Amino acid sequence: MRLYVHTVLHRLISLCLLPTSARRYMYIPGLTALFYFGFATAIIAQNCRDASVELRADVQAEPPVITLNWPPHDDATNFVIYRKLKSENNWGSVMSILDPDATQYVDTTVSLNISYEYRVLKTSDVASGYGYINSGIEVPVTEFRGIMILVIEESVKDSLTQEIATLVDDLEGDGWRVRPAYVSRKADVTSVKETIVNIYNEDKTNTKAVYLLGRIPVPYSGDIFPDGHPDHEGAWPADVYYGEMNGNWTDNVINVVVANQERHRNTPGDGKFDQSVIPGDTELQVGRVDFANMPAFTATEIQLLRNYLNKSHAYKHKMFAPVSRAVVDDNFGYFSGEAFAASSWKNFGPLCGPENVSAGDYFTTMADSSYLWSYGCGGGSYTSAGGIGNTNNFAASNLQSVFTMLFGSYFGDWDATNNFLRAPLAQGTTLTNAWSGRPHWMFHHMGLGENIGYSARLTQNNNGFYHASYGARFIHIALMGDPSLRNDVVAPAKNVTASRLGDGAEISWDASDDEVMGYHVYAKSDQSPDYVRLNDEPVLSGSYTQPCLPDSGLHSFMVRAIDLQTSPSGTYYNLSQGITDTAMIFGFKEVDAYAEFEVAEFLVLFSNFSTNANAYEWHFGDGNISTEENPMHTYMTGVYAGFLVASNDCSTDTFFFDIDITTGTSILQDDPSIHITPSPSNGLVQVRWDDSDVASLSLRIFSVTGQQMFVNHQVSNGTTLDLTSLPPGMYMVHITRGKEESMKRILLE
Repeated sequence: MRLYVHTVLHRLISLCLLPTSARRYMYIPGLTALFYFGFATAIIAQNCRDASVELRADVQAEPPVITLNWPPHDDATNFVIYRKLKSENNWGSVMSILDPDATQYVDTTVSLNISYEYRVLKTSDVASGYGYINSGIEVPVTEFRGIMILVIEESVKDSLTQEIATLVDDLEGDGWRVRPAYVSRKADVTSVKETIVNIYNEDKTNTKAVYLLGRIPVPYSGDIFPDGHPDHEGAWPADVYYGEMNGNWTDNVINVVVANQERHRNTPGDGKFDQSVIPGDTELQVGRVDFANMPAFTATEIQLLRNYLNKSHAYKHKMFAPVSRAVVDDNFGYFSGEAFAASSWKNFGPLCGPENVSAGDYFTTMADSSYLWSYGCGGGSYTSAGGIGNTNNFAASNLQSVFTMLFGSYFGDWDATNNFLRAPLAQGTTLTNAWSGRPHWMFHHMGLGENIGYSARLTQNNNGFYHASYGARFIHIALMGDPSLRNDVVAPAKNVTASRLGDGAEISWDASDDEVMGYHVYAKSDQSPDYVRLNDEPVLSGSYTQPCLPDSGLHSFMVRAIDLQTSPSGTYYNLSQGITDTAMIFGFKEVDAYAEFEVAEFLVLFSNFSTNANAYEWHFGDGNISTEENPMHTYMTGVYAGFLVASNDCSTDTFFFDIDITTGTSILQDDPSIHITPSPSNGLVQVRWDDSDVASLSLRIFSVTGQQMFVNHQVSNGTTLDLTSLPPGMYMVHITRGKEESMKRILLE
């Protein structure tokens, strides 16, 4: 028996190193018969918790400290600590090596408002263990999450008009800009991909995710059987195809027809792709909500979709609040070191706290008790997992879990009748599922506010950066469910109302059911695609007045509660769903400042032609100011740079003018063929002009009070002037070119 287990492990490790063509002819352990696993667990008395380091972080702000905690491990030889910024792609050098009895690491070299990521490796002569956590102290809020491409199967849109509208509102209320697209369930996958790519190319920087709603055509790809069953070898469903924007997906190499079902047989030119491994990093998060071909449920496909969208809405608005705990139903055990259920133990600590994670039976535990997370694994079929249950059990159940993972043979290929991976989403409060074990998924960033689509993309792109087990970067890795969902939910404000108030709006609301630190208020109009926050600091009351809004037309106003969320991963500012109302706004009128004047010796008469203004402030350039609409002013001999500030309650504009009492003439015009750059400037400015026949210019520079500050009568084309000795401010440049005079302004900082 021991020889058998070692041989299986050797073949498994060897398989990970071979190309797909060679893997076809090798055996890897299947995940159906529990017989195999009895051997493994009998010979090696380790369990999946031994292969995990269950982390939680306790943080304090003054002074900044992050303390990592984990349960003790009797088999440890050391604990090795790594840390990086969340945004970095390298773990760097070891931070610390701790003794085998350590259960804590205190990091005092941290700062507020920074998102860190830790890797804790348990070294052992028996079973290595891994733990990851994204931690920080008062990590800033995420307001804009990016563009979500919402791909809707066109035959369901008319039946789900209201639910889809609510979904779009919820996505926008969580900071997404939604781009809907409608496709036929009979379309080629390449045409669906083209639709996604076209939207992505419009704004590559901000486009982040794809939500597949309904029976969106299923891509197939590869020559794989990650569950270890040769009768299941060939092309598997590959939703990652819709999220990978730049790779080369071909259909001219793979020729494998050994699978029992035709949909897995992959031959050149059949519309199924060759790639077993994702050909490039996945750019977009992808999640699928699809209840086609699920006759075990008495409800129709449309009703199952409606039920899902309604419960997703209820979760996002905290109409129900799952208990922050997790249950693990492991029917595989250590399995020669693959330790499939380690997917649960190492993820659930940062999300629920290790003290809130327990082993239990999947169905009976959640039948009448609420759990935020759950995991189950066992020998499988397309519709069942040994020790867990089957699709019919789901059809008859109302399980109270939100996020789940299931693992076993066959059903990781989710495009099958009554598929066990899709079944949880059709009942109870379950909203997402993933086939986690080959490879392990990484959900720990959700403990600090990331959405689950982020975890899906991270898992798909994992190339050994995180411990993954067999199947890393394979095309079968897919998320069942809404990719926007998050781990921690703040109850939103209620009864938001908006009404026009003068040139602006007044927004009011009822308080959140949670004790929050305040509210943010946002607005958008037909002229702007995204909500813009109106307030600087959280609003503590239940109302907010915005006196000035520039655009006329229908405005949407949104209120989001904000709180400092404390999770087992740290603290971060968390926003609720946005609640909206609309109001017709006329918009304020922009001021356009303009004036003309006449010079009569030393007296200047000003005529104000500003539009949409009701207040004026004249700065005559000699230190005097007037608030009259059409003033007169007497100057001394000199040259003066003045300006008029015209305003109303919402808008301000400035008009500059120059007075030359020395000659008794008025405005000098700007000559666009002469360039003085840059402006603003640090004091070094270059003078150049377009007319190559002009050898030099004469420059005089005056302050706004009319004092001459600089003069140079022989300035060559391209000369750099050093004005660093002049104090910061606005200056007027008088330019003489032969008999022509003109002016420029420069701003020195």
